[in-house]
Amino acid sequence: MRTLKIVSISLIAGCVAFFNLSDTSAGENNGFTKMTVSKDAKPNFSNIEFTEIGLMTASWYGPRFHGKTTANGESYNQMAMTAAHKTLPFGSILKVTNLRNGKSVFVRINDRGPFIEGRDLDLSKGTAIALGLAYRGVIKVKVQEVALNTNESSITTLN
Repeated sequence: MRTLKIVSISLIAGCVAFFNLSDTSAGENNGFTKMTVSKDAKPNFSNIEFTEIGLMTASWYGPRFHGKTTANGESYNQMAMTAAHKTLPFGSILKVTNLRNGKSVFVRINDRGPFIEGRDLDLSKGTAIALGLAYRGVIKVKVQEVALNTNESSITTLN
């Protein structure tokens, strides 16, 4: 699941790549170069930039809003890796780190909130579980905005 989130970040940040995800055969691959990835492969973040936003007070929301329309028009999925913020642009990708246990996740801003004084970020239930926040309710988190580093030419095109 984490691999898919990293791929999502690359796509949202503007990387354009073509993958034939439905082809699992060892034969012809419709002109695409075959790639083998080891289960022990480590992600390469060299083309991703992290901009410090700072510390925020985060809470989470879930069951009561599941299936309802978010501020950007999507249907809210409480288990998706998303968050609400009052002013950050929709589609912003954030790296959120729980300061108590060091766990980090990537989330996408798709809603507005929180609307409780003293809170800066409202996380989906899935995000809260991944960060170990679900039972605490409210915690301090380190927030970084994620963007494609356009100063590097580390994007490879496949022939």
